Amino acid sequence: MIKFYMSTISKLRPKRNLITISDKAAERLTELMKLQNNPAIDAVKIGVRKRGCNGLTYTMNYCSEPEKLDEVVESKGVKVVVDSKAVMVLVGTEMDYVEDDIKSEFVFKNPNQKGQCGCGESFHI
Repeated sequence: MIKFYMSTISKLRPKRNLITISDKAAERLTELMKLQNNPAIDAVKIGVRKRGCNGLTYTMNYCSEPEKLDEVVESKGVKVVVDSKAVMVLVGTEMDYVEDDIKSEFVFKNPNQKGQCGCGESFHI
């Protein structure tokens, strides 16, 4: 009886996306995908790699086919593939796109991040 009850509750609970994508990020990703002019590329893949003075940095690449264990997030008309090796690092992350007088860039608000280097290029968890 308890097993049935728990499985029923988990089915009723809405599933949250692994990452959330802001309106500005979705708009910019859509623009970048159109510039590729390649129908095979239908997503952007996000991951992390070891780099910088603080340990990790975010990676973004165009993607045509997710790998077997990658997670796919579809939101606001865009498809983002999360590298399977980065899922635990990126869970709960908010992806945004910001512009100012000097630069424009994608930024990641990651609740798992414990610190970052002075320039903001690398972080640690």
